[in-house]
Amino acid sequence: MIFYRRLIPSLFFLCMAQLSFAEQLNVAVASNFTAPMRQISAEFEKTSGHTLNLSFGSSGKFFAQISHGAPFQIFLSADQTKPSALDKAGFVVAGSQMTYAVGTLALWSPNPNLIDAQSNILRTGKFNKLAIANPMLAPYGVAAMDVLRHLNLEESIRNSLVTGENIAQTYQFVSTGNADMGFVALSQIMKDGQISSGSAWRVPTNLYRAIKQDAVLLKKAEDNTAAKEFMAFLKGVKAQKIILSYGYQILE
Repeated sequence: MIFYRRLIPSLFFLCMAQLSFAEQLNVAVASNFTAPMRQISAEFEKTSGHTLNLSFGSSGKFFAQISHGAPFQIFLSADQTKPSALDKAGFVVAGSQMTYAVGTLALWSPNPNLIDAQSNILRTGKFNKLAIANPMLAPYGVAAMDVLRHLNLEESIRNSLVTGENIAQTYQFVSTGNADMGFVALSQIMKDGQISSGSAWRVPTNLYRAIKQDAVLLKKAEDNTAAKEFMAFLKGVKAQKIILSYGYQILE
């Protein structure tokens, strides 16, 4: 009986100590990485005890918000240029920038018969609207324009384009029928390693510049152990397995 009386307070103080070390992190995440990040977050929270407060949106908007003091501790961008610019401006912990994924572009339609393996639909012009992400804000929009230029279709398709603020809105335009098809992130239409619905063309990577997506630890988290733990977790085997399952590549 005496043993249990001693054990219960010990367990109580042990639990309180664990709770005191648990932290909540504010993480800005490029919208193309929504699905894998939710899964990675769940795994990290389960193993670490920390909580991730995730915000999803365009990398361009997050860049502006962080530059003006937004309370994020980690930024997962859809490109390398914005993390690099934040680093040069003094917002990033030195040496923390890393490429966590390389994105893949896909032309997708909910219509299972619209897009073939050669993307002939683009050349025939037998469609009404084509959605792309805003090239001024979103790296996937830049990649989409690269593809159209390589195929010599930039001018002929210009009047058919509808532009989403980010890749999430671009996907929404297509999924709701406001555009016949669109250039989206492959991760948005992947499930268990397969295209989840409709028809798609996985765009050859030689048609657009590599979409290297970098993460940075922001100065607000310079002494934050939990934030450093997450950055390490993002490079680990569990996270990389999830990232690959959504059609991304990992730099060796």
